[in-house]
Amino acid sequence: MDRLIAMRVFVTVVDLGSQSAAADHLDLSRPVVSRYLAELEEWVGARLMHRTTRKLSLTAAGNETLPRCRQLLELADDLQAAVSVPDAAPRGLLRISVSTSFGQAQLASAVTEYVRRYPQVKIDLQMLDRTVNLVDEGIDLAIRTSNDLDPSLIARKLTVCRSVLCASPAYLHEHPAPQQVDDLRQHNCLSHAYYGKSLWHFKVQGEAVSIPVQGNISANEASTLLSATLAGAGISLLPSYLVGCAVRRGELVQLLPESEPLALNIYAVYASRKHMPATLRSMLDFLSERFTEVPSWDKDL
Repeated sequence: MDRLIAMRVFVTVVDLGSQSAAADHLDLSRPVVSRYLAELEEWVGARLMHRTTRKLSLTAAGNETLPRCRQLLELADDLQAAVSVPDAAPRGLLRISVSTSFGQAQLASAVTEYVRRYPQVKIDLQMLDRTVNLVDEGIDLAIRTSNDLDPSLIARKLTVCRSVLCASPAYLHEHPAPQQVDDLRQHNCLSHAYYGKSLWHFKVQGEAVSIPVQGNISANEASTLLSATLAGAGISLLPSYLVGCAVRRGELVQLLPESEPLALNIYAVYASRKHMPATLRSMLDFLSERFTEVPSWDKDL
C-alpha cells in the first residue's frame, strides 16, 4: 500500500463528504478508494469512519488520525516543492471570488497587471457579496475581509482594511458635522447590511466604543453606499480602498479623524496546500507584494 496515497484518499473523502466525490476528484474508481480506506484502517489498526448510504462520519480514531494525515501530506508536498525545478510559467484558469467593491476598486487592476506578466493565465473573477464555499463552488482563491475566518481554510494576510467616516459637502451644508462619535445617533447613517448595520465600532482615546446608528438607506454592497453618500444622502462608514480618492478630491469629507473605526484584515483564502498549482502560488505571491501592510490607498488619509 502507498500510505501517502491512502492518507490523501482519506483526507479527500472527509473534505468532500463522500467516497464517490473523492473518487471523481482524485480520478480514481470507487472500489480503489474503498480499498485505500480499508488498507489505511488496517495499517492504523482502527476504524476511521462510520459509513452509511447517506453520510460519512469520523470515529474517535478518525478524528485523531485526520490532522496527522494532513500534516504528513503537507510535509510531503513541501518536500516535493523544495527539490523540484520550476518548469513553465503559470498557465491555465484561476477562479477568484471577491466582494464587488474591492474587486472593482482594487483587484481588477491587480489581476490586469498579473495577466500582463503571465499571459497564459486566464482569470475568472466572481464578484460576490457573500461567503462562498470554495470546494462546492469551484473557487481557487477568495479575497475576504474579516477578523474571524473559518479555521478550516488556509489564509494568507494581504493587508489591512481601514474604514473612513465620511459625508458629502452637500450633506454637511444642511446638517452640522458630528463633533464626537455619540453625535452620530442624531444623523442619517447609511449602513452595510452585513457589516455594522446598526452598530458602528470605534477606538476613541485608546478605548473601544460602539455607537448605535440608524438611517433610511442600507445596502449589501459598499459601492452602492458610496454613490448614495456622494449624492448627499447621509454619513457612511466605508473602506478606505473605496473612498480614498473621493476624500482626496474633496468630493467627500472625512469626519472625526481622531476616532479610529475598527480595522479588519484582508486575506487571500484557499482550501488546501495540497498540490497547490503554480498559478495559485504565483498569484498569492503577487498579491502579497502588491498589497502591503500600509496600502497605497491609505496614503494622505
